[in-house]
Amino acid sequence: MDRLIMTQELHSLNETELRALLHEVSQQLARSNQGSHERRNALASYENIVRTLNMRRARQFKPTMSP
Repeated sequence: MDRLIMTQELHSLNETELRALLHEVSQQLARSNQGSHERRNALASYENIVRTLNMRRARQFKPTMSP
């Protein structure tokens, strides 16, 4: 991965697009060399995508009241 995908870029994507991007980044991560610039960008981008997906899920979570 040549560049880091910033969190701000991810806000305009829907969940399907985020999951596709996560798959693409994970593939790039698997092909990257350990300690390389590309690997660092892929790892950080992967973390940003996962964080964005988790934040959206947390906002949608509605706890139920038990009796």
